[in-house]
Amino acid sequence: MKKLFIQVPTLVLISFFALNSCKAKADSNTNLPKDIAERPADESSQKYDQAQLDKLRAEIEAEISKEKCAEATIKEWKPAPMGSKACGGPVSYIAYPTKLEAKILPKIENYNKKESEFNKKYNISSDCSFVGEPAGIRCINGKAQVVYPVE
Repeated sequence: MKKLFIQVPTLVLISFFALNSCKAKADSNTNLPKDIAERPADESSQKYDQAQLDKLRAEIEAEISKEKCAEATIKEWKPAPMGSKACGGPVSYIAYPTKLEAKILPKIENYNKKESEFNKKYNISSDCSFVGEPAGIRCINGKAQVVYPVE
């Protein structure tokens, strides 16, 4: 009985110190993000800049995709150059509705400018192939698509 009287408090005391020592080592910096996706990005990296370009492109495409294309409204769509090749010229063309022209064209121009700056900053090379002007636009399943001439 006397042994038990000494062992129980000793065990409780050791457990108390063991648990407290674990807490003392815990990082008390609570302003750090819990998720790695929330971690601040390295704003000087090529990967970060590419992600920003991708985000801009996705915003433009999302804005355009809100408008449905139909054969009856095909005249209300126009093509715009999208992107910037390292040796000049657009990467492709994108169809946009003319009713969003004032809102969407500045975004497209900003994207093109930023991609051109990205190409220069990271010394990007491209195939330098010429992307011709589109022949028109057609509607496929409610989405406008740029049509290129067949040579």
